[in-house]
Amino acid sequence: MKERRDRFTASKEKRKAVEEAEKNGTIADSNEVRMALMKQVKSGEKTLKEVQAELAKIKRDAKRNGKQTQNQVFNRS
Repeated sequence: MKERRDRFTASKEKRKAVEEAEKNGTIADSNEVRMALMKQVKSGEKTLKEVQAELAKIKRDAKRNGKQTQNQVFNRS
């Protein structure tokens, strides 16, 4: 019989799954991508709205490019 996991353990496992997927390069909107976008905002290259639109496009195109979003990996675990 499978033991039931508590919320803390489940959350920890889900975060670990996201980290592993990022290491493997299977996440389209990885923290690295998000940080690069925020760097553009801070430097004044783009506005926050432009970057948010770009992130939304990255998320939409993830499946087409054979990748997943952070949210998909987190909820799958």
